[in-house]
Amino acid sequence: MSAQKSAQSDDPIELLADSLNVWVGKLSDLVHKVIDTEPIRNVINWARMYSLWPVNITTACCSAEFGAASGARHDLERFGVLPIGSLRQSDLIVIEGTITKKMAKRLRTIYDQMAVPRYVIAMGDCAISGGLFHDSYSIVNGAHEFLPVDVFVPGCPPRPEALEHGIIMLQEKIRKSKVYPEG
Repeated sequence: MSAQKSAQSDDPIELLADSLNVWVGKLSDLVHKVIDTEPIRNVINWARMYSLWPVNITTACCSAEFGAASGARHDLERFGVLPIGSLRQSDLIVIEGTITKKMAKRLRTIYDQMAVPRYVIAMGDCAISGGLFHDSYSIVNGAHEFLPVDVFVPGCPPRPEALEHGIIMLQEKIRKSKVYPEG
């Protein structure tokens, strides 16, 4: 056994790999401890809450209200909500309108492909509970059935001010969150 140990310890690649594993492991723990301190967490969460990149899933009349909220009068960009062209770069889904069972699978795929951390806003009664179509055979009774929804914005359709309030609620949730969530 000692001959095996000495043979292993003589291999320079093994020695380097062992020392790197120890060093990288310790460095990883150190980074987690440093980032989880209050001042660094505040800076990271401040950056996250003022740089939300949404993807809009528009299926009903709530999309008109999202358009109004994005316009000059309400201007969601002052809250840090910037339109993005790529789903993989977005970190916020705003679900607006009725969700069919077939569409729910696609929404879950989109959610899984988004950058982490990722957030979901369910906008309007149809996205929250199925709305007028809640008893239909092909409608999902709310986005919360297949996605973890962070903020619900009620209304049929909700006013642009309600969406602004929902964005502010999401920003407050982000401000209080941990940098490295468990799991």
